[in-house]
Amino acid sequence: MARVKRAMMTRKRRKKVLKLAKGYFGAKSTHFKMAKQAVMKSGNYAYIGRKQKKRDFRKLWITRISAACRTNGMNYSQFMNGLKKAGINLNRKMLSELAINDAAAFTALVEQAKAAL
Repeated sequence: MARVKRAMMTRKRRKKVLKLAKGYFGAKSTHFKMAKQAVMKSGNYAYIGRKQKKRDFRKLWITRISAACRTNGMNYSQFMNGLKKAGINLNRKMLSELAINDAAAFTALVEQAKAAL
């Protein structure tokens, strides 16, 4: 039985890691051991970042809605409660888009929320 030579797979694995580390500063882009650590760490940061992105956008939408509510003489929590009681099911992303692009429509929503309370 022929013996197994692993040079091919080792080279393939190292090339894959070094390709992912391309553009990193210093030895992290050329030395396999350091590149492997940097790629693992950056993968963790990317995973965490995908979760944080969702949080950050929701926070931004809420801030925009809150600012638009205050210009119409209402606070955010009362507005959301009024919408819920009025049976208006719009998500925060769409509400923030309305607050930015269509102030008249948002004012109408605020009036409906006030009426429902």
